[in-house]
Order: sequence, then C-alpha cells, then structure tokens
Amino acid sequence: MKFPKVNEEIRAEVVRLIAPDGEQLGIVSLKQAIDTAYKMDLDLLEVASKAEPPVCKIMDFGKYKYKQELMKKKAKKKQTQIVIKEIKLKPKINDHDLRTKIRHIEKFLKNGSKVKVSVIFRGRELAYTDKGWDLLNRLAIEVSDLGEVESSPVIDGRNMVMLLTPIKKRKREKKVAKNENS
Repeated sequence: MKFPKVNEEIRAEVVRLIAPDGEQLGIVSLKQAIDTAYKMDLDLLEVASKAEPPVCKIMDFGKYKYKQELMKKKAKKKQTQIVIKEIKLKPKINDHDLRTKIRHIEKFLKNGSKVKVSVIFRGRELAYTDKGWDLLNRLAIEVSDLGEVESSPVIDGRNMVMLLTPIKKRKREKKVAKNENS
C-alpha cells in the first residue's frame, strides 16, 4: 500500500494547509507548515500532490495508516472467491448413483459454488453423445431451483462439459413463488 508523503518527504516550497479539524489555514511555506504540525505534536501529510499549490493536512500519521489498513481489510472481507466444484459422470450411470450426484450438486450450489459437470465417454461410448446430452439436460432440470446453466453442454475431447452457477437467494425466492402460483 502506498502512503502519501509525510513531513520532510514533501518537496513543495509552499502548501495549502488544512488544520486537523478541517479548517483551511491558507497558503504557507512548507517550513512553517511542518513547524505548525510539530507544535501540535502531529504530522504533515500531503493529501493532494497534483493541486497547485499541493494540499497538506495536519494529522496523526499512525492513526491514518491504521484506518487505511482497516479499510483494506474490510474491502478484502467483502470480496468473494468463486469456487468451482467438479462432478464426473459416465453416460451409463445408474439412477440411484445419479440421485447421489444430484444431491452433491445441490449441496455445492447451496454453498454458493459453481459446479462443472462432466460426462466422460470411454471407447465406443463417444458414438452415443446424445445420451450425454440427455443426461446433462435432465440434471439441469433437476437442480433448476438452485442453479442455472451458465454454459450449455459442450464436447471437449472425450468429455461433455456443462457449467452450473448458483441462483441468488432473491431470484430463487421469486422462482419458487412463480412456480407456486402456476
């Protein structure tokens, strides 16, 4: 994190000085501004270096750094990382096994993760890609209340891949209400 220039780091000859309470003290020489800050037992920070003359404020630099770091931590907490979980299927999957995979997908979508569903074709199964399409479409319909298809099924080598993304809570509630009214 880059901090503004402080005290002797400031290179301007004259500055527009602002008091700790926000009051404008006018345009003064840099030496006079630094002396004023030291008398108050505070630091002189260059707030706007591009202005003519540069704007400097008298404040406690330690407190300023602390607040900036707190703001950075808050911003980092609000960021969400997108997690992609992967489920692999075979085109000849048993119904019971498919139900189990669907429950896993539902759990991942409820947790807010995206889900990459892959149908893996082995040997001659590649000739029956329509079974993979049917399987992925069935799966998308089964989990449509929790997730929606972000990228439709695409053949990638010997795999058929589809990406599901979770539906936001409000959107999900509207969808459920719409289905109840129908």
